[in-house]
Amino acid sequence: MSGVHGQDGHRIRFDWGPVGAAATAGDLLVVVDVLSFSTTLSVAADRGVPVVPCRWRDGRATDLARAHRATLAVPRSAAGPGEVSLSPGTVRAAAGLQRLVLPSPNGSAIAAAARGPVLGVSLRNRAAAADRIRPLLERGLRITVVAAGERWPDGSLRPAVEDLWGAGALIAALPADGCSPEAAAAAAAAGPVLADPAGMLHGCASGRELAAIGFGDDVEVAAELDAGTAVPELRDGVFEPDRR
Repeated sequence: MSGVHGQDGHRIRFDWGPVGAAATAGDLLVVVDVLSFSTTLSVAADRGVPVVPCRWRDGRATDLARAHRATLAVPRSAAGPGEVSLSPGTVRAAAGLQRLVLPSPNGSAIAAAARGPVLGVSLRNRAAAADRIRPLLERGLRITVVAAGERWPDGSLRPAVEDLWGAGALIAALPADGCSPEAAAAAAAAGPVLADPAGMLHGCASGRELAAIGFGDDVEVAAELDAGTAVPELRDGVFEPDRR
């Protein structure tokens, strides 16, 4: 990728998906996957629960959970009473949860492929994340904010608007003078969701999809703007809670 596609010369960058994350890589990667990986990650971090991201949903996830002596999150539709899934409400309600392996084909895959520090950010913890990031910008570090997006049936990237809003909401809380035009455009797009988080998330395609399969409560958790205090950071393959 050329320097122009990497948004070189800007301290705050924005792009989409794993390819965008690689193209615009700076000193810190912020992964935003609002419905629901980074929201669930934020809920776990607020509970003090470390999370191992996993891009697979097969036997490799089982092996990873065994290696980390962790609970393996099951698919939303397969979760029984008391079981943990990608649904953030199950993480909030789970008794005795110590460590979690969280499969996710989008946010997890981007985080796992990163070569430097990674933060997991959602609307829930965007204010806490901004507080964490501002001193890094003052030191001259370059921040890449990536909207994870979803996948169409053919495997191509679906730019999910909730991730644009989540990324933009974080960028809007950072100094505007460091932004690339792409980052500034994301920040400008966040206004409606900052004014009405629940209404916008319930109304977007991903929110309607979750409601249709019985997981409208997940959207309510994702809409808890600035309620989260922890900012999970990926260290040696594990997102560790951080309340600095």
